[in-house]
Amino acid sequence: MFLRILILAGVLCLGYKLLAGRWPWERKQSLRQQALQRARRLLGVDTQAGREDIIAAHRRLVAVVHPDRGGTNEQMHEANAARDLLLAELPPDLPSDTKP
Repeated sequence: MFLRILILAGVLCLGYKLLAGRWPWERKQSLRQQALQRARRLLGVDTQAGREDIIAAHRRLVAVVHPDRGGTNEQMHEANAARDLLLAELPPDLPSDTKP
């Protein structure tokens, strides 16, 4: 009896994962977090990426998806939006004239 309940629970969890795209015990991400995750995935950077990393990743992506190189305007807009979103999430730089 216990084995049947365990198998049923496993099947239900797998069905939930297939329908919802996440496991039942995972917290749902906000739309902002989903957008950040998608932008990081598109540019190929991790959560610790700095300004230079993001800009370098954007340049590599643009070299592939630029309309002059066979890409589309939509791909360019998506690459630019991903760059802008990730750069906006970075903490502001300290002014160069203030030194501790």
